[in-house]
Amino acid sequence: MTNSTDILIKSSSLPVDPGERGLAGSVVTRASLTAAERNQMYGLLATYFVDTERARFETDLAEKEAVVLLRDVKTGEIQGFSTFMRIEIQIDKSEVVAFFSGDTIVARKYWGETILSRLWSRTVFAEADLIQAERPSTRVYWFLICSGYKTFRFLPVFFREFYPNPAGSTPPGMQQILNTLGKTKFGDQYDSASGVVRLHSAARLRSGVADVTEQRMRERVVAFFASKNPGHAEGDELACITEISRLNLTRAGERMVGSSLGHS
Repeated sequence: MTNSTDILIKSSSLPVDPGERGLAGSVVTRASLTAAERNQMYGLLATYFVDTERARFETDLAEKEAVVLLRDVKTGEIQGFSTFMRIEIQIDKSEVVAFFSGDTIVARKYWGETILSRLWSRTVFAEADLIQAERPSTRVYWFLICSGYKTFRFLPVFFREFYPNPAGSTPPGMQQILNTLGKTKFGDQYDSASGVVRLHSAARLRSGVADVTEQRMRERVVAFFASKNPGHAEGDELACITEISRLNLTRAGERMVGSSLGHS
C-alpha cells in the first residue's frame, strides 16, 4: 500500500471560475502556494476552528498535492479553500485510488455558493477519467472525514451510494476499503469498530458553525451523522466513502459535474 504524490493537477491548466456572489476559484498545486496565501488560509481556518495550531496546519498541508482556492474578486483575499491528496491501496489484489479531502472551509458570507463543489468535482472527476483510461479495473473513491454535519450532508445531495448511510449498513467489501484507507491515512487514530477518527490533537468547530440543534436533529441525515459520530463537538471525525462514478451521481450531482466539465 502506497501513497501516490503523482497527481496531474497543474495550476496553469485550470482557469479561474467566477462565483455567484463575488468569488473566483482556481485549483493550484500545493507547492505553488506563496507564504502570503498560506497565512490567509491559516487565518481563515483559525476563524472557524478552535485549538488550531500553525505547525499542525503546515504538516497537514505538506502532504496534500492540490488546493482549491476561493478568492474575493475585488480584494483577491482568500475566502475559502479545500486541500486534497491521492491515496493508492490494494484490496485483495485489486487497485483502489481514493481522493482524500483535508482542511476545508468557506467564509460565512459565502455559505451556499457552489463554486467550491464545482471546482472540486471538475478536478476529481477529470482525474478519475485519466486513472480509469490507463487502468480500467481501478476503482476510484472520495474518502473524507467529517466533524460537522454540513460536510456529511454533501454525500446524499450529490451521490446515490455512500457510506456510512442512514438507509442501511455498509457492505463488507466497502467497509474493508474504508477501514484500509482509515488505517493507511490515520493509523491508530482510526477506530475501525466505530469508523471514527479521533485525532491526537483535534481542532473543534467553533460554536455557530455547524451546531447540531434540536431542530437540526429532526433531519434524518443530521440525526444519523450525530448517532455515528457522537463526539463530533469535541472534534471527532466520521470517516466516509463514496465512489467517483457518474453512475453514482444524483440529479444534483449530474448538474454539478456536468456544468463543471462543460457537458449539458
